[in-house]
Amino acid sequence: MQPFEALKKAREKNLDLVEISATAQPPVCRIMDYGKYLYEQEKREREAKKHQKTITVKEVKFSINVDEHDYETKRNHVIRFLEEGNKVKASLRFRGREMTRQSLGRGVLERLIKDLGDRAIIESYPRTEGNTMNLMLGPSKKAEKPEKGKGEAKPTQPAPQAAQQQQPKPPAAAPVTQA
Repeated sequence: MQPFEALKKAREKNLDLVEISATAQPPVCRIMDYGKYLYEQEKREREAKKHQKTITVKEVKFSINVDEHDYETKRNHVIRFLEEGNKVKASLRFRGREMTRQSLGRGVLERLIKDLGDRAIIESYPRTEGNTMNLMLGPSKKAEKPEKGKGEAKPTQPAPQAAQQQQPKPPAAAPVTQA
């Protein structure tokens, strides 16, 4: 169809003539409501954005002489960030003469790793960059909470008591001491 004929048809129907493929021979056009098309496309993009999960990097700063309560508070922040699905950067800054005590700083970060256990995946082990030691942690697949409406994990049922009673009991013996 000639372009002027297609344009005439589109105007009769109060629609737009939209070029779909300009490189094709002959060019491909479509008669449609272009404003409605743009609106629906934007609506699909917004819907797709709702289902995307954005991961941000949260930072928690430690020092080599952190008190027990401060350490526990910061550890709890790390746990909360990981459960929300964010990555965590644990950083420890050495000031002045603290640079000679890097083993203490590494100890603080390794203690954090040990305390988190299987709640976190270690993406990069503690490493020193200038006067800062950094540790990158990612959320563990086990630690992530299921999203609302997607089915929550059901607690496992305890084993029946009859099965527990059938197991043979060890004979009474002298207490075992460990060396």
